[in-house]
Amino acid sequence: MNRTPESLTAALDAAMATLDEAVAGGKARLTPEEIGHITYIGKGIALIDGLPGVRSEELLMLGDGVQGLVFNIDPEQVGVILLGDYGALGAGDLVRRSGEVLAVPVGEDLLGRVVDPLGRPRDSRGEPVCHERLPVERPAAEVMDRAPVTVPLATGIKVIDALIPIGRGQRELILGDRQTGKSAIAIDTIVNQRGKDVVCIYCAIGQRSSSIARVIEQLQRHGALDYTLVVVAEGDDPPGLQYIAPYAATSMGEFFMEQGRDVLVVYDDLTQHARAYRELSLLLRRPPGREAFPGDIFYLHSRLLERSTHLRPERGGGSLTALPIIETEAQNLSAYIPTNLISITDGQIYLSPQLFQKGLLPPVEVGKSVSRVGGKTQLPAYRAVASDLKLSYAQFEELEIFSRFGTRLDDETRRTLERGRKVRGILKQPQLSPLSPAEQVMVLYAVTQGLFDAVPEPELSQAEAAVVAALGILPDIVRTIEQGETLKPEALEALLAAARKAVSPLLGPEKVADDH
Repeated sequence: MNRTPESLTAALDAAMATLDEAVAGGKARLTPEEIGHITYIGKGIALIDGLPGVRSEELLMLGDGVQGLVFNIDPEQVGVILLGDYGALGAGDLVRRSGEVLAVPVGEDLLGRVVDPLGRPRDSRGEPVCHERLPVERPAAEVMDRAPVTVPLATGIKVIDALIPIGRGQRELILGDRQTGKSAIAIDTIVNQRGKDVVCIYCAIGQRSSSIARVIEQLQRHGALDYTLVVVAEGDDPPGLQYIAPYAATSMGEFFMEQGRDVLVVYDDLTQHARAYRELSLLLRRPPGREAFPGDIFYLHSRLLERSTHLRPERGGGSLTALPIIETEAQNLSAYIPTNLISITDGQIYLSPQLFQKGLLPPVEVGKSVSRVGGKTQLPAYRAVASDLKLSYAQFEELEIFSRFGTRLDDETRRTLERGRKVRGILKQPQLSPLSPAEQVMVLYAVTQGLFDAVPEPELSQAEAAVVAALGILPDIVRTIEQGETLKPEALEALLAAARKAVSPLLGPEKVADDH
């Protein structure tokens, strides 16, 4: 069909009008963008020229997508800590601002996962599905938003729950020399939260891959990985990732705390964290102070641990409990980092290498350990059976040292020493063998009442198992203990009778006759 010239002209005019309309509505909008370039690359850091409007702790994109965090802002250059593989970066590469602070993904899908401090998966299960992100650095809860610590956080370890109790929302430091079982206590605590509706986060900072793999295997074998998130910054990772790891783990935990849930975060360990921060600071020419740490190292850890708290009911009533771990050198508690963290936290659990070498595990030195908050949260049953146990145990240790001088001892002193040795033997506990509060109360009451005095030390563990098994016939007392009610005298008598009956087969006829 042939068109007339008039129809072709009309069609052309309509097409031109449509084109003009499209061009008018699609004009390009020019937006200014600050671009700098790298002038120096070091171990985990970069120096940037340009970016006049950059802000402190802003996230930058370097080269082909390596993330960096603004650390120093000097008149001539910007110091950046690198958060990824920077092997392909070089001087002259472009740097762009993001206009945002560093944030990490948060959500339920992180539970049971192993991720790095940026939320990227370290397991083989693909990217976690998270619909929300929180900044890595967040202000701690206001004082008026906090509530007293009132609920115990049971570790399942007798010597801690009875003598150095921890409450939900507390910050309890674990410290000791290398290879004294610091991580073992934290892992036991995580395992003991099974069935207690506590979200656990294990943050590994600067650890070897083999150590992290062993921890993950233990959690998986005991069914604890289902409610645990593992945040990993290995020793081979850039120091920038090790620096942000505990803050990222805390933000991931705060997501659950603000929903009204209880959270436990283990920082293993903050000694490596402080060393990573010292390395970055010295590379960026910050002035060194005591032990070459920069002067703000105290603020580094205080702003982290201040985020642990118990929120008021109006804020959801959730809690975040922190178990920071640090390593001492030659039992020196007065070193810079240990003294800093002792002053920040609400108590400490000190692990003695001497006790470790003697096989007294966990090697908790009661005299140097303290809980400034947890005693208020302790179940009443503990106070009924172990109220003076810490003092008497400390006195026993002093008396034992005195007795080594060969002094002749009277019968009462010898009995005190024998009782103390049995208490110390009962406080020994294998790793990954947590006890419930009722089981602990039963065993501690039996030992303080002298039921184990005549039991040979090699048979103490057998006697303890027999006493624990005797709880099966006392369900009402078990319920009373776990509900936080005070034990009445008749309940204590029933506990003692059941424990005596359980121990008697191990004593022999003459010992049983003496007891009666």
